[in-house]
Amino acid sequence: MPLAASLERAVTDSAELLLAAGVVLAIAYGLARTRIGIFQWPLLGASLLALGMGTALGGWAWHEKRPRDVRGSSTEEFSTVLRTDTAPQKKQRQGKKALAARLVEEQWPTYGYDQQRTHLAPGWKRLRPPYHGLWQLKARADIEFPPSVAYGKVYVAQQKGRFFVLNARTGKIVWTKHFDHCSAASPTIRDGIVYQGYMHELPCRKHETGAAGFVVALNARNGKEYWRVRAGSVESSPLLVRHTLYFGPWDHHLYAYRIRGKRRPLLKWTFNADDQIVAAPALAGRLLVIATSNGSVYGIDRKTGRQRWHATSFSRFGSREYFYATPTVAYGRVFIGNADGTVYAFGASSGHLLWAHQVGTYVYTAAAVWRKTVFVGTWDGNFVALDARTGEPRWRFDAPASITGAPTVLAGLVYFSTCGRCGAGGLRRVKIGPRGTWALNARNGDPVWHFHDGKYSALVADGFRVYISGRNKVYALIPELRWKAILRARLADCRQLRRAKARRRCLSKARRGTSSGKHGSRRAGRTSKRRNR
Repeated sequence: MPLAASLERAVTDSAELLLAAGVVLAIAYGLARTRIGIFQWPLLGASLLALGMGTALGGWAWHEKRPRDVRGSSTEEFSTVLRTDTAPQKKQRQGKKALAARLVEEQWPTYGYDQQRTHLAPGWKRLRPPYHGLWQLKARADIEFPPSVAYGKVYVAQQKGRFFVLNARTGKIVWTKHFDHCSAASPTIRDGIVYQGYMHELPCRKHETGAAGFVVALNARNGKEYWRVRAGSVESSPLLVRHTLYFGPWDHHLYAYRIRGKRRPLLKWTFNADDQIVAAPALAGRLLVIATSNGSVYGIDRKTGRQRWHATSFSRFGSREYFYATPTVAYGRVFIGNADGTVYAFGASSGHLLWAHQVGTYVYTAAAVWRKTVFVGTWDGNFVALDARTGEPRWRFDAPASITGAPTVLAGLVYFSTCGRCGAGGLRRVKIGPRGTWALNARNGDPVWHFHDGKYSALVADGFRVYISGRNKVYALIPELRWKAILRARLADCRQLRRAKARRRCLSKARRGTSSGKHGSRRAGRTSKRRNR
């Protein structure tokens, strides 16, 4: 438990207790002062002392917990370009070329889609609800971070060490691996190699001191292990920039390894931070941005490992709360939420605080960005859109439960999942309610679509399908219009069969949808209906 949060509860509870005791003593003094003689003065003194101390502690608690919003400037360290250090994205291929491209392209290669962790899908405008279910995977444990998609396959790491690779079209399992370590990170994929981080050994314990983990490199086609490098417990999704792999474990270090394909990588440098690193690093031009559990954000030269700037969250009760969320780099700024309920914007090149806005009790979600808007969720059920320039709220949606995972913006809609009971027992308000996945109009926050399952990060895609992570399942969905076109083509092919028995089987199979293989659903159907506004 963070020191600031525990002090907040202790001071608040002490203030309430002292004020209540002072009121009781004052009432007792008023009722009994004529009958207790000289004892009335100690009673009065105790009452005044309790009221005074309670008021002082209450005032301190209010001062430390007050919102410290900082309004930003629309010009200071702000770029109108979303990704200032990324080459223009390739246009989506169509027709037969698209089918061939899917087998060699990395459609969603890492956590947050890109190296800047923007959680913004490219221009896949046709991927909009309502959706039709194609297949589902039963992962048999929580899926804390979303899968990655590449080469026509979906790569899924569940919490208890199992790693699944599925055919993206059919849902059939291509290969699996089982490690005796826990996992809470998305895989990173490039050049036919999968890089996956693992934490301490099973069973999974929270932030066990001195726990050892590793990052492993696997053949994306068949799962063959090439190498692994050991470190502290690795909870952050690896970042691959050119030929260097970056990741941060619980041992307070950021590691940079020179990748040499199948051969074991070479350690280039390490950076010593002030606390555990649980969030994934993000790319900001020549810098890497990392955040720690001590409320620190660092800008580090990605070639030398030297610190270029250091920023912190606000101090409360003499301490700072932690950054669990991964930083998001966009518009020349770094956007990141803290467990103190505040979203911060720092200059990506300088680390200067540009704006800060308190949006709820806790912020665990990484931010998604779209059209100069920043999207985050909170544990008290707020889903908020903030102006990326000034930090001012644009709209707010009241979700039915706490939000822990990062949102995703796709085709003008922003998707997020509610976690159910995540955060139950927290020191501040946490909203308990049903799990699910929501799609809102990114412009105004109007609800558009709802799916029955979800828990952490909501959705990834590949231009043809979307993949939703439930509590322990992965669902592949396709737009209803596209499904109807596919169904018509299948039915037409079936009707051309000459044998009546074969024709009936073909028609029945076509109407059922796509089988999901060993761990999939037996039948596919419409997943949900478009919400009426």
